[in-house]
Amino acid sequence: MSARLRDPLLWTSFALAGLVLLLPQSKPLFAALFPDLDRPLFELDGFAMLLAGHLLLVGASSGAAILLGLAAGIFVTRPAGVEFRGPVETIVAIGQTFPPVAVLAVAVPVIGFGFDPAFIALLLYGLLPIVETTIAGVSGVPAALREAAHGMGMSEAAILRKLELPLALPVILAGIRTSVIINVGTATVASTVGARTLGLPIIIGLNGANLAYILQGAVPVALLAIVLDLAFARLLASTRPWRYSMPNN
Repeated sequence: MSARLRDPLLWTSFALAGLVLLLPQSKPLFAALFPDLDRPLFELDGFAMLLAGHLLLVGASSGAAILLGLAAGIFVTRPAGVEFRGPVETIVAIGQTFPPVAVLAVAVPVIGFGFDPAFIALLLYGLLPIVETTIAGVSGVPAALREAAHGMGMSEAAILRKLELPLALPVILAGIRTSVIINVGTATVASTVGARTLGLPIIIGLNGANLAYILQGAVPVALLAIVLDLAFARLLASTRPWRYSMPNN
């Protein structure tokens, strides 16, 4: 029981939940800390709803980036897709080179304000780590193992599913971890185009020189990033590629 209570993932998750629930009642605290502010507490929206919107945006964009990144990374490691590896890596690198704000500025006139342009910006921004680690992980599987699998009569699809992906999983998860954590922070920018995230008090605070608002948005975002990073660390620790045994079919 005591070991579980010392679990950093557990108490960090409780800290995030407690902070979001207690922030609406913290006006006296921020009024004392920032006596010069007329409005020391962000009250335009509930912090729980902002956290939910933040998680929705990060989850949707990261999920799409995982699907596209895995598909692209696997495709360029197949014989039919090897010649496309360079262009694919260039495209995803360009997607992360452009600042999300620039992507939002281009997307808003086309598809309007709100969730959609933010989703596109985060999707493009999160592709590179996933594509690169998928390529590195799958390409890093020893050729001798592939030859042995071929000798056992396994098809290319079976080799990918039962050999290459299990061995590449820790590397791929590391890329997904990086992509998701980047998107947690970057999603705050999405509030500039009307997306409902924890970036809203930060943006309003920056515009109004209100440090209290900035802290009320930034601290939950930082805790959320820590929680997700610890969760991915736990998931990575549970992967044991060396325990993999070659299937018989």
